[in-house]
Amino acid sequence: MNDALSPDAQALHQSLVTLDTHIDIPWPPGPDPFADGPRKVDFPKMVRGGLGAGCFVAYIPQASRTVANEDAAYARAIAMLDHINAMGRTEAGITARVTPTVDEILAAKRDGVCAIVPCVENGFAVGADLGRIAEFRARGARYLTLTQNGHNALADSCNPRRDLGDRESEHGGLSALGRAAVAELNRVGMIVDVAHTSRDTMQQAAEVSRTPIVSTHSCVSALCDHPRNMADWQLDIVKAVRGVIQITAVSAFLRPNARPADITVADFADHVDYAVKRIGIDHVGISSDFDGGGWFSDWKDAADSANVTAELLRRGYDRGALEKLWGGNFLRVMREVEEAAA
Repeated sequence: MNDALSPDAQALHQSLVTLDTHIDIPWPPGPDPFADGPRKVDFPKMVRGGLGAGCFVAYIPQASRTVANEDAAYARAIAMLDHINAMGRTEAGITARVTPTVDEILAAKRDGVCAIVPCVENGFAVGADLGRIAEFRARGARYLTLTQNGHNALADSCNPRRDLGDRESEHGGLSALGRAAVAELNRVGMIVDVAHTSRDTMQQAAEVSRTPIVSTHSCVSALCDHPRNMADWQLDIVKAVRGVIQITAVSAFLRPNARPADITVADFADHVDYAVKRIGIDHVGISSDFDGGGWFSDWKDAADSANVTAELLRRGYDRGALEKLWGGNFLRVMREVEEAAA
């Protein structure tokens, strides 16, 4: 934690249930998460930065849509989820626990251990077999990001892959299979994540899903016009379906063409402020996209997480608001999805 922070800000930050909703893991497996190494998120940095919980993501890169590639994507997702689950152990004086439910996340905070929430990024791994979604859930996965960069069999992405032959729009949003996938996510108790999706996909997912949708790592278009960011009308939909946008630490989403070194926590907080003013404190949260491209000058890694709290505190957010931003809103959605599962 930053030693320049006031003792009050440090104490407040440490007392919060802090959940970062999008953290990539290296693959093939990289540096030990129990070692204070080159990863932006490892357990020593989480402890030092007062970051209590993280959604650790099995990220699946898009490839050409052949059966063989979809099968390989599924195999990779399963292997990555198994690896994420294996992170739940005690080593080097630190305990990490896999916590696929809200109650388990809260218990981890009470017990002073790091909480791991497995997730999957890119519905490409589903291919045409919706049974794979239940397999992800059986390994603890709590959300599926419907697309990544490039369209897949479920839905259109906001970033078509011209190198893979993508047109601007293939399905006009969700495909018929994608609509069935949303229903299956609802059934098994996984959150529908619309980060990376096209605007039509996002709108249709909100309409089809029985439970609130979430964008786990996006910012707002009004402050930075980027395909990955949400327009005002999309923010309004998030509110209408009781969902959450998790503002993220990717420099190019925060200011046009910005480099990470040029961005400060004030730029990040500007996006939080805008979203809160537009749709209310109950529908906004915090994420980093660490080890997937996210970071900036004073939130370089998990050890700097208290700097976000300090800036929001300086702007007048009280404890209750900070609890909601740092995980409370996401956990509300997560619990609703748990309770709606078949």
